[in-house]
Amino acid sequence: MPFRLDRTAHHAGTHEENARYYAQNQPATMAERLRAAAYLNSVAYGYDQNNPPRLERTAFSTRKHAS
Repeated sequence: MPFRLDRTAHHAGTHEENARYYAQNQPATMAERLRAAAYLNSVAYGYDQNNPPRLERTAFSTRKHAS
């Protein structure tokens, strides 16, 4: 192996520490979670959060099942 991992760089913590951290730092309501997801999508895909791009509907097609 040309490199070695530094095992001291990360500390997983205990279940109690992690539960306490996530209880304090995670969005509480579903609306807050959706706002956070919308923000992360806007950052990841590089668009303005207040003006998202329209969905390109030409990539999808629908047809009726034969009955």
